[in-house]
Amino acid sequence: MASQLNRNRAFVTNLLLVVATGFLILLLWQLRSLLVTVMIAVVIATAIAPVTEKAEKLRIPRWLAVISVYLTLLAIVIGAGLIIGPTVAEQLQTLVSLIPVYLDNLRTLAENVALRLGTEQPEFIDRFFDTQALTSWIIGSGQQLIVRSYGFTRSIIDGVLSLILALLISGYMVAGRENLIKGIVNLFPHPWDKRLDAQVIPISQRMGGYIQGRVLVSGILGIAITLGLGILGLSEFALALGVIAGFTNLIPFIGPILGAVPALIVALSQGGLTFVWVLLLFVIIQNLETYVLDPLLVGSSVQVHPLYQLLAVLGGTQVLGIIGAVIVPPWIAGASVLLENLYLQPKRLAEGKEASDNVVKTQQSSI
Repeated sequence: MASQLNRNRAFVTNLLLVVATGFLILLLWQLRSLLVTVMIAVVIATAIAPVTEKAEKLRIPRWLAVISVYLTLLAIVIGAGLIIGPTVAEQLQTLVSLIPVYLDNLRTLAENVALRLGTEQPEFIDRFFDTQALTSWIIGSGQQLIVRSYGFTRSIIDGVLSLILALLISGYMVAGRENLIKGIVNLFPHPWDKRLDAQVIPISQRMGGYIQGRVLVSGILGIAITLGLGILGLSEFALALGVIAGFTNLIPFIGPILGAVPALIVALSQGGLTFVWVLLLFVIIQNLETYVLDPLLVGSSVQVHPLYQLLAVLGGTQVLGIIGAVIVPPWIAGASVLLENLYLQPKRLAEGKEASDNVVKTQQSSI
């Protein structure tokens, strides 16, 4: 009788656990927009936290440091928008209007190459370079990628409001970091509360270092590409192409390639020699980033295998568009800290201790 009662209790407990898990998943799905906003806020908070810590060392109140950082960033964004915004918008509009012309040039070039190779009727090229279809696909894909970045909101206005909310939340996170962290880790039993508390600073440093480095590297490359394209004769679109390359460079792995494609298409329409020089420019800048800027400014802040980083970028892009490609890799980097310090490191220590004990036992048995 007692065993049957225990089985019934276990069944009811498991059933309640399944139901509670289902409700939790449903709740998280309903709050998905807020969860994405919090993810963005955490990334922003880890990026500005080092600045506020330095300000605290100068005896500046944390709340004042947070406000100063946001006002400075706002001034930079507004200033850049006023200075280069109209020119970038005009050049982008011209680029979009010239997409059919560039595609026609590519088709003509492909036909000439095919004829030189002995193909008398390159009809497959005409099908592949359907100017109207390709133009619609390029514009539609770009719009879809941007819209997907706001996929958890009802409109672009909601997306902007979500970004503003993320900035506000990140400010509260940094200003009240100690109480916030203490309140979260206290939810866990001993000794996990102490272990998790010890991981906060390493996680913050890794996520913040990654974001700071990527933004700084992207800004430097955007300026370098703008100047280089201007020198190479593409001054009519140099600023817009440099801005595109700078923003896409925030995305690891595929970002530099995406940023180079528009410039190479424009260069191809200017002639083969210009195309070669522009291609050489991007190769040099990419190598400069890989071997100089990334080790110097980003360093080993991610410490995640490149394959996992690439999967993080692709998965983030698939779910959240451009925003996902930017914010998911630092979250993976932060999660790797927990994996390393709370699982892999203790596992290696335990294995080392076990191996040492086995050696001692072997020596004792041999004696």
